[in-house]
Amino acid sequence: MKPRLLTLPALATLAALLGLSHLPAHAIGRLADVTIVDRDTGATLPVHHAQGEYWVAGRPGARYAITVRNRLGERVLAVPSVDGVNVLSGETAAWDQGGYVFSPYERYQITGWRKSNSEVAAFEFSHIANSYAARTGRPAHVGVIGVALFREQPPVPSPAVVPEPYSQRRDGSNGSANSLGRLREEPATALPSAQSAPAPAAAAPSPASEAESSARSMSADSAAKATPMPSAKLGTAHGQRETSVVSHTTFTRLQLRPNEIISIRYDSRENLMAAGVIREPIARPPVPRAFPQSDNLSYVPDPR
Repeated sequence: MKPRLLTLPALATLAALLGLSHLPAHAIGRLADVTIVDRDTGATLPVHHAQGEYWVAGRPGARYAITVRNRLGERVLAVPSVDGVNVLSGETAAWDQGGYVFSPYERYQITGWRKSNSEVAAFEFSHIANSYAARTGRPAHVGVIGVALFREQPPVPSPAVVPEPYSQRRDGSNGSANSLGRLREEPATALPSAQSAPAPAAAAPSPASEAESSARSMSADSAAKATPMPSAKLGTAHGQRETSVVSHTTFTRLQLRPNEIISIRYDSRENLMAAGVIREPIARPPVPRAFPQSDNLSYVPDPR
């Protein structure tokens, strides 16, 4: 049996597929797709995986948004944080705080620090000294965007009540005094709906995985500090006020710990290149040819 030859078109296709495998990803998450969008250009920022973490390159002065798309056929709660600060309340971020409730397959852009039910202050990439976290005395966690995702506890069906026969009732008794206690419901923010395809849910991270992630983060920070950065570190400023209308709803979490935690670090492109997070393709020198004057076939040129 003769070996099959790989034709030139097939080689081109193979090269294209190999090239695609090295392109940076855009969306992160299993319960939901989380992306970062440059609102001034409309471009979704490429996500680079390096040093065990996800990174995006921000453009100083650009407004940006955190886009969340629920991948499940059920509601999820997203608790978002920027630079270690809850974007709804301004508190130092924690899992048990309020967030946005997403309907099944819903997609929404979180565009700023929430000021009221109808207004936000836009997210803007800026010098760390002008970041909201630094201006409120909390610069330690500048440079990271987080989304904690919770699945919803399904409603508990009420038990069927079977009345006792009249002959078995005692005087002054109206039957059993058994009642169901109501579960505590947490306020959150509801958003408009959109559609997408469902995907399987993610399990909550174990303490060991959190420790490993923390160690990787400390290692990355140490490497960044050891490498002189060409520009100041980026943070997120408290930008201009914009209209963003939401309403309130209730949501009972399936568990106390998040079902999934998404963490995306950011800095300027120059700093990420200096830290080795973004690597530019190496320019290869031209390959010597045996017949340089004859390799290029000449055809009829276009008229001037």
